[in-house]
Amino acid sequence: MIIMFMGEYHHTIDEKGRLTIPSKIRFDLGEEFVLTRGLDNCLFIYPKKEWEEIISEYKKLPNTKDARNFMRFFLSGATICSFDKQGRINIPIPLAAYADLIKECIIIGVDNRLEIWSEERWNNFVSENEPNYTEIAEKLFSPKLD
Repeated sequence: MIIMFMGEYHHTIDEKGRLTIPSKIRFDLGEEFVLTRGLDNCLFIYPKKEWEEIISEYKKLPNTKDARNFMRFFLSGATICSFDKQGRINIPIPLAAYADLIKECIIIGVDNRLEIWSEERWNNFVSENEPNYTEIAEKLFSPKLD
């Protein structure tokens, strides 16, 4: 079965660092999944199978300084997660600090992963990129959009 995450969900982190993951996407994540630092100061959540495929690809990277540094950063923040009885996950303090997650969060589906953004950073991302959305789409997908 191919999993594709999509959508935008607004949630709040509680005082203990717990975030509710929307019920409609919990099933696709499975019982255990991986939470790690993402790009653009957000967090990534991968189903375990997808994570294993990513690690397999990373192992093929050359042993360059950039590859080593990326792996250190990406993997040092990774943690295996599972849901509590209320469908929440606990976000470790270093990951919450990296993504500036304090209270209001946005969870978005991006194909093979979920991303967790602070509401402020997400709103900034949208306002900075929305004017270029059409231009970017035309560059990337022009023949497919006709």
